[in-house]
Amino acid sequence: MLKKLILGNRSYRRFQENHPIDTKYLQEWIDLARLSPSAANLQPLKYILSTKKEKNEMIFPHLAWAGYIKEWSGPVEGERPSAYIIMLRDKEIMPKPFQGPLDCDHGIAAQSILLGAVEKGYGGCIIGALQRDKIAQALSIPEQYEILLILALGKPVEEVVIESLQEDVKYWRDDQKVHHVPKRSLDEIILTF
Repeated sequence: MLKKLILGNRSYRRFQENHPIDTKYLQEWIDLARLSPSAANLQPLKYILSTKKEKNEMIFPHLAWAGYIKEWSGPVEGERPSAYIIMLRDKEIMPKPFQGPLDCDHGIAAQSILLGAVEKGYGGCIIGALQRDKIAQALSIPEQYEILLILALGKPVEEVVIESLQEDVKYWRDDQKVHHVPKRSLDEIILTF
């Protein structure tokens, strides 16, 4: 069951924009993140939910969508996310981010949220390439909070296929808009010394 959820948790970038996500689902998924491990148990993460078209439109222009697909500027109208979760670090709880392996809370939380989304038939994309200052200004986010990631969420309309990594780690789209993601083999990543 867990493997099925993980296989379903791909970086979806095209959605049924007119298919809303109930706020109660977003809250359930954030609760999964809340219950997940936190470095030194500080729990510095906070969240902003966006499910309304007007607010989504304030976020969308400040996101970068697929670094390896240079000719694609992101989802067109009608295929944009129907919701976003903005993940923040509360600087009053954690004045500076931990260095090295302790700076992991947002990754753990994002995975927990997306697995919850997949379980309900939704999908998402973790976006770290974003214009933080412009989003903070557009949404009037106080200086106390640092934007870490944005999760774009919705009902996926694209197929994502895992491929065996041959030569290059870059994902690509074929002529039918199927998104291909190369992954290293298990034998390649397990080391024996």
